[in-house]
Amino acid sequence: MTPEHAALIDGEPLPRDRVDSFLERRPFRGAGNGAISHDAPAPAGRQPEAPSVARQRRRWATQVVVTDELARRACTDRGLKVPEEVSPASVLAVAETDVADLGSIVAAALAHSPAARALLTALEAEQTVPETAVRDYYDRNQDRFLTPAALRRGVTPFDGAAPEDLLPYDEVREGIARELRRAAGRQAFFGWLDQARGGVTYSHGHEHPGDPSHPDHEHRH
Repeated sequence: MTPEHAALIDGEPLPRDRVDSFLERRPFRGAGNGAISHDAPAPAGRQPEAPSVARQRRRWATQVVVTDELARRACTDRGLKVPEEVSPASVLAVAETDVADLGSIVAAALAHSPAARALLTALEAEQTVPETAVRDYYDRNQDRFLTPAALRRGVTPFDGAAPEDLLPYDEVREGIARELRRAAGRQAFFGWLDQARGGVTYSHGHEHPGDPSHPDHEHRH
């Protein structure tokens, strides 16, 4: 018998219909992790999807929907206002760079869930980046701060770049701090999600796609 809920979150059921709706709104193709969404209809002669692929797709989608629900609850607890839901007719693409940096589940959850984006924004704003960390990043990544003139001359930090070959620290400091704050916010989001998932119990057929207890598992994020 197919369960009516995809998961229990702290004992409360997450309806299976939410996973079904998500799958209907996002016609995946391409990589097995379903990271990229497309509006284009499937080719007429496309082969039916293998049952094992369909099962993994449902498990992957469950993770995205669970992340959305956990983020909604976290926003409520924090008193954060969540933007309007994305129109059901729209399909949000997930950039390959975000998949590489975040993993396909988290990247897709952030694309799909206004609550997840609101929570990430709040976590980023809470991060404090010490001045020493900003300066250290500047000193250790001088290849990123060569002036256009130095680049045209082929200067590299390994050749012993002169001070005038580098963009002044004061000019790039804010950008470095913003980048480090963003990275720290993402790490805080990962930490929150790992902890929040501790209260989730998945129904059969909705387990994590990397769960080794089922035969189709894949270690993908």
